[in-house]
Amino acid sequence: MAPAQGRGAVQDHVALAEIELCGDLIIAASTADEERLSADRIDEVLGVGNVFGQAEREG
Repeated sequence: MAPAQGRGAVQDHVALAEIELCGDLIIAASTADEERLSADRIDEVLGVGNVFGQAEREG
């Protein structure tokens, strides 16, 4: 959809963040030795994890 006349392009910050995360996953997958990324590696790349499990390990 083209922007309305007289208005500049609108940035969708959520979409941009999702695109960046996808790019990070693609880079990680392309440089990985194994065929698939493990769930732990995906969490690491995305900067997320099991908060409850992590608290138990650190506790």
